[in-house]
Amino acid sequence: MIRPPAPLSTIFRDLVNRFRADIPALRRTGRYALLPELCVNCLGKDARQGLCSGCRSDLPINHTCCHRCGLPLILAMPRPGLICGECLKHPPAYDRAFMPWRYEFPVDRMISHYKYHRQRAFGRPLLADMAGHVEAYLAACPDQRPDLLVPAPMHRQRERQRGFNQAAEIAEAISQRTGIPWSGQRVRRVRKSAAQSGLDRQERLRNLRGVFEVNGEVPAHLAIVDDVVTTGATMRTLAWLLRKHGAERIQVWALARTPAHSGHQGFYMTGNGETGRESG
Repeated sequence: MIRPPAPLSTIFRDLVNRFRADIPALRRTGRYALLPELCVNCLGKDARQGLCSGCRSDLPINHTCCHRCGLPLILAMPRPGLICGECLKHPPAYDRAFMPWRYEFPVDRMISHYKYHRQRAFGRPLLADMAGHVEAYLAACPDQRPDLLVPAPMHRQRERQRGFNQAAEIAEAISQRTGIPWSGQRVRRVRKSAAQSGLDRQERLRNLRGVFEVNGEVPAHLAIVDDVVTTGATMRTLAWLLRKHGAERIQVWALARTPAHSGHQGFYMTGNGETGRESG
């Protein structure tokens, strides 16, 4: 019996990824002009902006979350205006968060392929849908429209290695859809910090001391843009710095928010000032 050099599932996965990566080049060169729009997750046909309707419906919507930091909350009776326990105990320097998805499958996988493996096909549907969500959000809450979008800065060495700053691409996509200006130079990362993964929030805050620098005038109302918010340490540091330089209202806009660890509990507060406990 002849054994394949690798498990068939691995071979098939590699072939699919190779084919998926070749699709944009085939379209640019004019070959396979009738090639259908394929879903980046399942390779199904009739996708819109890279996602079919089935995979788009599988995206984990961040329905019930902290009004201030976007942390997903598990509540029996969700209500608007909830504030998580961490924001009650240690309010961040920003006022409101807008994060349409939870950082769970398949959003986590899509962002990982986009961010770490330079497979922009996985990011394209998220950026397009994020811009649409922001547009709808601002239509419902016009007073939340900021004067400027500030992408979370990346150290120039790390940006050269990766080839792009995903936060800047998200900000640009939102700007093109809404007309809100964005600037990748208003805040700069002047020092390369150690990797944030594996650190808790306090360790991340210490790791970010002296990392960022404001360059130029800061508007009264702005939104910091990033791909994923985990502990919120980076957003807290940036918001504190921007508020110190004159910002009066600060929002955080990100593709996704990482849920709290299993068994996490915390207090929450409704918009009417009632207090309860988050479970799950």
